[in-house]
Amino acid sequence: MKCLQYFSVLLMLAFILAACSNDSFKIEGKLANLDGMSVKVIFMGDSGVVDEWANTDKKGKFVIEGHAAEPVLVTLQDRMGKSLAMLVAANGDHLKVSGDAKAGDIKVKGNRLNEEWQLFRDEHKAFYTDANPSRLDAAIEKYVREHPDKMLSTILLLADYSDYSDRNKVKTLHNSIDEKARPKSLAHGLEGNGREMRLTGHLPRLMTVKLMAHGGGFEEIKLTNQTTLIHLWATPEDNRQAIIDKLKGVGEGVRVIDILAESDTMRWQMTIADDPAGWKHYWAPGGPLEQDIQLLGFTTVPWFAVTDSTGLVTYSGPSVDEAVSKVAVNKKK
Repeated sequence: MKCLQYFSVLLMLAFILAACSNDSFKIEGKLANLDGMSVKVIFMGDSGVVDEWANTDKKGKFVIEGHAAEPVLVTLQDRMGKSLAMLVAANGDHLKVSGDAKAGDIKVKGNRLNEEWQLFRDEHKAFYTDANPSRLDAAIEKYVREHPDKMLSTILLLADYSDYSDRNKVKTLHNSIDEKARPKSLAHGLEGNGREMRLTGHLPRLMTVKLMAHGGGFEEIKLTNQTTLIHLWATPEDNRQAIIDKLKGVGEGVRVIDILAESDTMRWQMTIADDPAGWKHYWAPGGPLEQDIQLLGFTTVPWFAVTDSTGLVTYSGPSVDEAVSKVAVNKKK
C-alpha cells in the first residue's frame, strides 16, 4: 500500500513538473568558435520583446528559457550582432542548437517544425550561399504553393525570403497559407499593422522608429532632432558603392541610417565595412513589410526616405538623387 502511495506521489510530481515545462520553452546550445562568452537572444514573447544575453562556458554551452504561448521566431546573435541561428519556439519546446559559429554550420533539433526547416536548408544549401537570392526565393515560392497547410511556409516567407519588390505577390503567397499555419505570433511582420501609407496620399510624420541595431538589440530612433536620410537595401545590391558615394555628399548635420532589409546577415559586416564612420546600421528582417518602417511606404529595395527635424517625411522613393536633393532643400530651411 505504501509503495502504491509513493508511486502516486512520484506520478503527481512528474505531472506537476511536466505542467510547469508547458509554461516555458528551453533552448540548450553548444557552439564552437563562438566570438565572446555570451549569446544574445531576441524574440517577441508573451510579455513583449525579449532582448537579453545568455552566458556561455568555455565550451560554448548555454541555456535559454523563455515564455511564448504561441510559436515565435527566435534569433540568436553573437556579441558583434551577427545572426547565429533563427528558430521557432513555443511553450513546452526543448530545443538544441549545435555547430560551428565561425563556419556558420549550425543545426537546430527538438521539434518537428525546426527539423523541417533544417531539412529545407540542407536540401537547398547551395541556394542559401548563392550571392543571388532568386533561386532560393523561387524554391520558397514553390514550397509555399505546394504546402499551404505547413507552418514552415510562413517561416520561410518571413525569415528566408528576399524579394519584396512585388508586395502584392508576397501578400498573395502569405494569404494562400492556411490560417492555422500562419499564427499571428509569427505572421505579424508580414501582415503589418494596417497603417500602410499610400504613395498617392500625404507623407506621414514619424517621431520614432524601432529597429534592431547592428551591435545587437532593439533601439528606438528619434527622428525629431535633425534631418535624417534612410537607406533601405538588401544583398546583392550591385550599385551599392555608387549609392554610398552619393550619400557621402549629404554634408554635416545630416544623419544617415542604413537598414539591411533581409533575414540573412552573413555578408552584412563585410558589406558595411567601408561605410563612413558615424553611420548608423540597422536590421529589418521583415524587409519592406517590417512594421516599424511600413509608414515610409517602402515597396522595393533600394529605397530612400528623408525626414526633417520635425519627423515629417519629405521624400520617400527609389531615387537616391531625389533623396539627396530633398536633403539639400531641408538644410536651407
